[in-house]
Amino acid sequence: MSSTVIRCERLTKYYGKSRGIEDLTFEVRPGQVYGFLGPNGAGKTTTIRCLLSMLRSTSGRAFLFDEEVGVDGRELRRRIGYVPGDVKLFEKQTGRWTLDYIAGLRGGPGPAEAEICERLEFDPTRRVKELSKGNKQKLALVIALMHEPELLMLDEPTSGLDPLNQQVVFDILEERVAKGATVFLSSHILPEVERVCDRVAVIRDGRVVAEESVDDLLSKAIRTVHVTYAEPVPDAFVDGLRGVTSLERLGDTGLRATVTEDIGNTLLGILARPVADITVEHASLEEVFLQYYGHGEREGGAS
Repeated sequence: MSSTVIRCERLTKYYGKSRGIEDLTFEVRPGQVYGFLGPNGAGKTTTIRCLLSMLRSTSGRAFLFDEEVGVDGRELRRRIGYVPGDVKLFEKQTGRWTLDYIAGLRGGPGPAEAEICERLEFDPTRRVKELSKGNKQKLALVIALMHEPELLMLDEPTSGLDPLNQQVVFDILEERVAKGATVFLSSHILPEVERVCDRVAVIRDGRVVAEESVDDLLSKAIRTVHVTYAEPVPDAFVDGLRGVTSLERLGDTGLRATVTEDIGNTLLGILARPVADITVEHASLEEVFLQYYGHGEREGGAS
């Protein structure tokens, strides 16, 4: 068994003088669900394309299943399921034709094809050009999952899907991981990461600026709490609230508070008076990155 499923050693890709990624070093172990996180333009897609030999790196090395990635990676790619961030399909063909064509390239039918189509409620008889964005995404997911690969490389995999189908995708990923698969998930959506990932790397301006467990990342996540009380609240109560980094009164009965840590104890204080309504919102990952990993301006580069 491979000691690592993915390993990068100072992996670098430039597009002329523009930065793609620079000095990426990280590893993904068997059975992990590894989040690769960053705002648009950070270098997530460039990294995946280098790992899959779709782009040739400028310098550094990349390994899949302990085998160095090269130009001829056909056998490696048979072990991988890939969902690109910008799905491109055969528009004039049907989903059925597409699935059969991909299965032929892989050397045989996908054993899980019918099951995945049924669970995602995907009809393969329609032409691709007639499909909505969400149904094109479903087709891409069926292609990636149907041969039961050892490694799933997913670039924004739930883009265009409704919440019910997003849940189905997460369920399938959990089942695959339970059977030994490894998942490399590129995303900028914090709830996806919280739902499925064990460990994450944070990439900004083409560099990994942090690598940590999901629990540690979420402890840094900013929350905005909007609360409406059932009756006017006195200034003394508001002034006595602890654990907030900013606090704004909204009339006599409303508050908006920013919380960066210890959300549980902070909420206990907020709920000490009768509440009519309350919402807690996560900040976007980009806001978290700006808060914890610096405010440098983004350089030009690929996504």
